[in-house]
Amino acid sequence: MKLLLDEDVPKQLLGPLRHLLADHVVDHVEDLGWKGKKDKFLLPDAAKRGYDVLVTNDSGQLENPEETRAIRDSRMHHVRYHQDTRRGVDGLASAMAAVMAAIRPVVRELEASSPQLLIEVQGLAPGRRHSSIDPVLDPPPYWPRRARQSTRRKPMK
Repeated sequence: MKLLLDEDVPKQLLGPLRHLLADHVVDHVEDLGWKGKKDKFLLPDAAKRGYDVLVTNDSGQLENPEETRAIRDSRMHHVRYHQDTRRGVDGLASAMAAVMAAIRPVVRELEASSPQLLIEVQGLAPGRRHSSIDPVLDPPPYWPRRARQSTRRKPMK
């Protein structure tokens, strides 16, 4: 399967997607010299070059009659995701993580699907995604004894 990343998809996502989809071709619009090309022209050109999937951050494409028609006529699968630009780099990281987490199951579904699917990758909800433990205050059961004791203050003489 050949996937094309639209110009609104960060180029930094290209390497991880190529790694995750090693048996597939993943290219970026910019590398094809198509940066700035309107989607209504990009889609037919991509289909002619054998691309099966367009991955985009342009969620408004399906609200535009010309672009919707171009997507339909290209017969390419359309995979879109949302990036919360108000959250800056954290929004970018969440969007990239959502795409990376979803892409392998999405490609499996596309390979087994009808001629054309429109996919929306569900974003990651904002908020904390990790937990932390302070081993001084709450040491794990097998935390080394010396490490526990070395963090305590020695009594003053």
